[in-house]
Amino acid sequence: MPYHGKTLIGLTGNIACGKSTVLRQLRELGAYTIDADMLIHAILRKGEPAYWPVITEFGPGILDAEGEIDRRALGRIVFADPERLRKLEEIEHPIVRRVIDQEIGDAQEPVVALDAIKLIESGWADKCDVVWVVTCPRDQQIERLMQTRGYTPDEAEMRIGSQSAQEEKAQRANLVIDNAGTPEELRQQVLEAWEALEVGGRGSGVRDQGSEVRGQAVEPEVQDDEVEVIDQ
Repeated sequence: MPYHGKTLIGLTGNIACGKSTVLRQLRELGAYTIDADMLIHAILRKGEPAYWPVITEFGPGILDAEGEIDRRALGRIVFADPERLRKLEEIEHPIVRRVIDQEIGDAQEPVVALDAIKLIESGWADKCDVVWVVTCPRDQQIERLMQTRGYTPDEAEMRIGSQSAQEEKAQRANLVIDNAGTPEELRQQVLEAWEALEVGGRGSGVRDQGSEVRGQAVEPEVQDDEVEVIDQ
């Protein structure tokens, strides 16, 4: 049964595989999109519900000069210690779950796309009509992280190694989107998957079947590499 009466696309994939590019293309095609990582940004800001619980757990050393939580500093702590990562998730997950649920319910579009790095681990995949997993070779992930974030190879490997294997995610997917090729190849995969969606018993029809995905070339997905936790 559709969640809140919407067709819900669950979108996931590991760091620097390009799922944020796919999410943007889905937005251009007419889906209402939710970026769980951006919600994490929001709830960690000063005055928001996760701010003080996270400071209480991890200490004032994670604050920047303006008193905001420095996600890179927090990331260095949790990626080095699985137990600390679990503690962070225990704080964030219930808050993010409530926000996502509200956004899905309020959306006016018939199709909602939820981009979540831990879509499967958090249980959100079970609520989705379809699960799309974006993949690319590990060496491409490393190259993108080094080029866009200035990581050393070891730092890039640590970020990648902190996530579940791409193969595990792919096993839960209704569709695997291969982002090892060209930007146009990625766009075509997204367009074909969009047109194949069942909404109200027929193809999506949110735009004409001949519509094209507008947008820029594939952008490495790197904004969620600091605190890539979501989202129950």
